[in-house]
Amino acid sequence: MSFIPVEEVSHFPIQNLPYGVFSTKEEPRRRIGVAIGSQILDLSAVKHLLNGPILSKHHHVFEQPTLNNFMALGWEAWKEARVCLQKLLSANEPTLRDNAELRKRAFIPQASAVMHLPAEIGDYTDFYSSRQHATNVGVMFRGKENALMPNWLHLPVGYHGRASSVIVSGTPIRRPVGQMILDEAKPPVFGASRLLDIELEMAFFVGPGNKLGEPISISEAHKHIFGMVLMNDWSARDIQKWEYVPLGPFLGKSFGTTISPWVVTMEALMPFVLPNPIQDPKPLPYLCDDQPYTFDINLFVAIKGAEMSKAANICHSNFKHMYWTMKQQLVHHTINGCNLRPGDLLASGTISGPDPENFGSMLELSWKGTKAINLGDGQTRKFLQDGDEVIITGYCQGKGYRIGFGECSGKVLPARPI
Repeated sequence: MSFIPVEEVSHFPIQNLPYGVFSTKEEPRRRIGVAIGSQILDLSAVKHLLNGPILSKHHHVFEQPTLNNFMALGWEAWKEARVCLQKLLSANEPTLRDNAELRKRAFIPQASAVMHLPAEIGDYTDFYSSRQHATNVGVMFRGKENALMPNWLHLPVGYHGRASSVIVSGTPIRRPVGQMILDEAKPPVFGASRLLDIELEMAFFVGPGNKLGEPISISEAHKHIFGMVLMNDWSARDIQKWEYVPLGPFLGKSFGTTISPWVVTMEALMPFVLPNPIQDPKPLPYLCDDQPYTFDINLFVAIKGAEMSKAANICHSNFKHMYWTMKQQLVHHTINGCNLRPGDLLASGTISGPDPENFGSMLELSWKGTKAINLGDGQTRKFLQDGDEVIITGYCQGKGYRIGFGECSGKVLPARPI
């Protein structure tokens, strides 16, 4: 228990302690904090109390405007920080609890804070690791016989995304414009996307990277994964359909990718680890892993239209449905010698489960626009309308507590006049 009050349904009990970057109106300097209940503990104010053998020599990492330097310290430093912070925030530890002056400086209500991207993201890679999603999309566009491409069961398919347009939750997203085909018998037209979609994803931040030419092994991969966030990889399906052959996603994806501001550490998620999915055919040896690294994370997507009084859930999925694990994604990414760096972001791809309510995109939920998604009160959607707010939430459910991620949200703004 923490001396800070935490409701049972809060995403941020003492068992969680996710990291984020925030500022306030009174103090616009960006600084690193930890979420506890409805409060933020400013680590720049208490860094002197993080006095373990590693962190006592690296207090400067908590004075930075991003988490990159802390991420770079590595696995042992992260574990030490978690132990120190849980002790500092526990109900029976007087150091911070009984120091009224320090508490006044160190705690900020989340409601008073502005959240920022948690890291400077040098590179962003998006994988395609949900078998159900890949199958659904394959059936739609290639038929049941050719649903999965020949390589899909042998390696984690991915592509290089656009790091500059990764944005933090709450940032509006402008409807993109581009080329698209409205009639297969006619040339392309230019205009605002008519098939704007969401993609329910999760992503992880890389901690220590690797040197160019030196791959990360599957046995060491967990030491390079700092923590996870929720993600909405917005997609313009009509722009994407016209441009993606033969090289893959480009303008249909790069206009915006939203992530939640709080990074939940892998240490906090380990109580919810599950056995990895059975992979058949068996992957090549460099991808084989007998250590569980699949997680039971409940995921929800809701839409609140401009005319709606409350949001309506359209999807309930779970991260456990992923076929390729985060460790496999990271190892495959580096197997050719590609060097990752602290703060790089690697995403799961759309997370879809076996049932229609688990489908993680409107493309699937509306089955390529052939059926309406019911939002209640007479509201339906096939794809997103201007003014729609998309809200993704997620949490692991423990006994009497939750390990949550907060919100990943964004509202659709009209396209700029053409």
